[in-house]
Amino acid sequence: MTPRRKRIVTVILLLLGMGGATALILKAFNQNLMYFYSPSDIHEGKAPSARSFRIGGLVLKGSLKRNPQSLAVTFVLSDLKQETTVRYAGILPDLFREGQGIVANGKLGADGVFEAAEVLAKHDEKYMPPEVAASLKANLNANATPTGKTP
Repeated sequence: MTPRRKRIVTVILLLLGMGGATALILKAFNQNLMYFYSPSDIHEGKAPSARSFRIGGLVLKGSLKRNPQSLAVTFVLSDLKQETTVRYAGILPDLFREGQGIVANGKLGADGVFEAAEVLAKHDEKYMPPEVAASLKANLNANATPTGKTP
């Protein structure tokens, strides 16, 4: 084999190796992404059913139900347009309460209930996760009357 042919083969093998490594990195990165969906997105069928994602919104007042025999709770999350029931088994954050904005990580169950693996609450009275704030603002604007006031 001539030196020129050896260089060509080496360059081709190097490019194939780099391409394979890049493909593996991108696949691993894509599997670890956690997308955000609002309750409206879930009702429109935009949320994946086979992988984990985040859901955010306001916990509706009067919707929190605790199981006295375990740490299981259910509550309803709203984006002021649609509502989704969330089921969680674990210790809720200290700042979790009805009427507050939260973000939950988990999967959508076959029954349409979001099975949360983690619940994150806001850390002070002024903070709201950016995704939740944007979703609520968009839905509030969609529900506004032509005079600019909400019904």
